[in-house]
Amino acid sequence: MTTQTAKTIDGKTTALSVREDVAKRVTRLKEHGVSPGLTVVLVGEDPASQVYVRNKDKAATKAGFVVDTKKLAATTSQGDLLAVVKSLNADPAVHGILVQLPLPKGLDEGEVVRAISPAKDVDGLHPDNVAALVMGEEGLIPCTPAGCIELCDRYGIELEGKQAVVVGRSMLVGKPIAQLLLARNATVTIAHSRTQDLKAVCLGADVIVAAVGVAKLVQGDWVKPGAVVLDVGINRGDDGKLVGDVDFAAASDNASHITPVPGGVGPMTIAMLLSNTATAAARIAGVG
Repeated sequence: MTTQTAKTIDGKTTALSVREDVAKRVTRLKEHGVSPGLTVVLVGEDPASQVYVRNKDKAATKAGFVVDTKKLAATTSQGDLLAVVKSLNADPAVHGILVQLPLPKGLDEGEVVRAISPAKDVDGLHPDNVAALVMGEEGLIPCTPAGCIELCDRYGIELEGKQAVVVGRSMLVGKPIAQLLLARNATVTIAHSRTQDLKAVCLGADVIVAAVGVAKLVQGDWVKPGAVVLDVGINRGDDGKLVGDVDFAAASDNASHITPVPGGVGPMTIAMLLSNTATAAARIAGVG
């Protein structure tokens, strides 16, 4: 029987700490007469989306934000949804806009994301924010990748000069986390479904970010001794339990640090959403 040697990165506790920091920032903003406002737009009745939105609302309210959720029917037209976004762009009391994805079939997610004011795009998905990330300019950063970097910072994990492998190339996680790692002076490889000998690629990594959506894809013998493993995957196992993209137990025998699923990267997403909203409010209001 093997013994886990890796240090488990506690996303729940870290996220709580981030949220406490955000609450202090909100208090300072209110002292300047700014009440940060977050509006979430929920279209349809997707059960998972409803849970996410409830959790976001609860966390944002606790941190001191003015929170509003606009619930729209699944039959809402593209034009009506865009009109809602346009009205929120123009509302000075709203500093952060989040349209919960995925949208019901028939709605163009790309057009909706592009309609959100980049200054209020707290998901960090607008093309202007994507470009800012690539160019190293000021913008709003996608929440889950930002959470990965925050975990590394708070656990004292050095990224500069390290070989990092990102497994997955999505616009939500894979591509932005690669840019953030580059910004920290890591050498980054993006691997994906067409990568040849993925095991060998991962074995060369000091840092592995698994974000591909395949349960336990990254095996223990894919992780070199001392590597850091950030598991962004959320999958439902055969037994109904949540599992990540990494075989946690096996990888823990080799890794120096590893995130569990659940309780690792996941809790950081909402925490960084709140951080983005506070940042957006401060920038819009011109408050340092």
